Amino acid sequence: MIERKRRITVTVDPELVEAGDRAVASGLADSLSAWVSAALVDRALLDQQLAQLGESIAEFEAEFGEITPEEILQQRRADRQDAVVVRGERISVPTRSGMPKTKPAAKTRSA
Repeated sequence: MIERKRRITVTVDPELVEAGDRAVASGLADSLSAWVSAALVDRALLDQQLAQLGESIAEFEAEFGEITPEEILQQRRADRQDAVVVRGERISVPTRSGMPKTKPAAKTRSA
């Protein structure tokens, strides 16, 4: 048996309705209802993925102990250090703390 769609009434910010209308006008969605349905599907999937991530973290912490803010900070630093620069070169720039911060260099255009 084919499940029928349900008609509902919701209150939506005007900016979101306008974004949906633009999507329909540009051909990205067949209708405002289709655009809203697609957004709800995306949100349901995101909620499911976040729940699964939470479960995975809980399992990890149950086995290895709680992940501390310091461990997260250390990992962020390591990730930043190991990151591959896709555009430009790495340069060091001073920060408020006085510690240098590495970031991609600005590209220059040749005439």
